[in-house]
Amino acid sequence: MYKRVTLRDTVEVPPEHLADVTPDLVKKLLQDKLEGRVDEDVGSVVSVIDVRDIGEGAVLHNEPGVYYEAEFDALTFDPQMQEVVDGEIVEVVSFGAFVGIGPVDGLLHVSQISEEYLAYDEENQQLASRESNQTLGTGDSVRARIVTKSIDERNPRDSKIGLTAKQIGLGKHGWLKAQREKRQSQAEAGDN
Repeated sequence: MYKRVTLRDTVEVPPEHLADVTPDLVKKLLQDKLEGRVDEDVGSVVSVIDVRDIGEGAVLHNEPGVYYEAEFDALTFDPQMQEVVDGEIVEVVSFGAFVGIGPVDGLLHVSQISEEYLAYDEENQQLASRESNQTLGTGDSVRARIVTKSIDERNPRDSKIGLTAKQIGLGKHGWLKAQREKRQSQAEAGDN
């Protein structure tokens, strides 16, 4: 999901900064250019961490700045299919819950949360089961698996990630803890 990668890109240094082309300046220009952008090969650039090398620079006809090729380390976010992720519910709607899993939100559709029927409780902004009284609301921590992804490079906010929590070991952290405790007490009772 998160990776530290070494990348190369070209950055334009404006004329007013040509006397001071330093790694710090190039890092800031790269941050302004790249952070928040999505690349098909590396995912979303979260942060430019360190500039390793700055080339000699090139002047282009009718362009005011000088273009430098830079090699740098960046932190990227690249969700993978079938990857298990932990996140926090950021919004609950009638058709499911949006889960913050880094710089993007994934959709946990109501049909992918539980084997039980979950009804939308608009007043309390939560999904609730009538069978077991389990609820899922804003701020709850969940573990889910990425089952679909459609990354929009031009408009990263329009990217869509689909999640499921119906498999064993997935779901709301509180539900998972209760299941572990129940299994442990059953195992202890079986030992007696």
